[in-house]
Amino acid sequence: MTRRKQTGKAALLAAAASTMLAAGASQAFAQAAPQQPDVPEGWFKACTKQEDVDICNVQNIIIADSGQLITGVSMIELKGKVNRKIFQITVPSGRMVPPGIGLQIDGGQSRKIDYMLCLPDRCIGEVALTDELVASFKRGQQLTLTSVNFQNQPNPIPVSLAGFTSAFDGPAMQQSDIEERQRQLEEFVSKNNEDFQRKLREEQEKAKQAAGN
Repeated sequence: MTRRKQTGKAALLAAAASTMLAAGASQAFAQAAPQQPDVPEGWFKACTKQEDVDICNVQNIIIADSGQLITGVSMIELKGKVNRKIFQITVPSGRMVPPGIGLQIDGGQSRKIDYMLCLPDRCIGEVALTDELVASFKRGQQLTLTSVNFQNQPNPIPVSLAGFTSAFDGPAMQQSDIEERQRQLEEFVSKNNEDFQRKLREEQEKAKQAAGN
C-alpha cells in the first residue's frame, strides 16, 4: 500500500474513531455551558477493530446542559495494516479558519492546531500525536481549547485533565460499559429535547392568552 493510500485510509479510520459515542449526542453545537451531574463525562478509552486495523481512542466529549455537544478531544492510535497516531479536536462550525484552535495546558504557551476538515455541523483540527503531547497532558491540570467564531470572538473551552493518565494508560472500557455510557447520553439528550418542547408549548400558550386579552 502506498503512503498516500495509507494516509487516506488512516484519515477515514480516525474520523470513524473520533465519533465513538458522540453519535448519541446532538450533532448541533452550543457555547460552553456547565455539565449536569447525570451526564457521562471525563476521559475514557474505547477500542474497536475495523478491517485489519486495531483502533484505540482516548477521548473526552463535552456536553452542554442543553444536551448539545460542545467539543471533543481524541487521541487516536491505529495499529495493523495502518499504523498512525493522531490528535484531533472537534469544535463548532462557523469558525474563522486561519486562527486554527489554540491549545493551552495550565498557564503554558498556546499552541496552534490547524483545521483538517470543516463540515456543516463541526470543524476538526488535527496534528500528529506525539509522546511529548501525551506527557504534557499527564503533567497538566487543565486543558484550554480556544477557537474563533465567525464574529471574530475567541471561544475558550476548559477541559479538565483529571483522570487522563488512568484512561490513557489503563485498559479500554468494556463493551457493556460503552453501551451504558451511550444509553445515558441518549437519554440525557432525549430528556432535554422533551424539556425544550414543553417549555416552547408553554410559551406559545402564554402568547395566545396574552393576545386574547
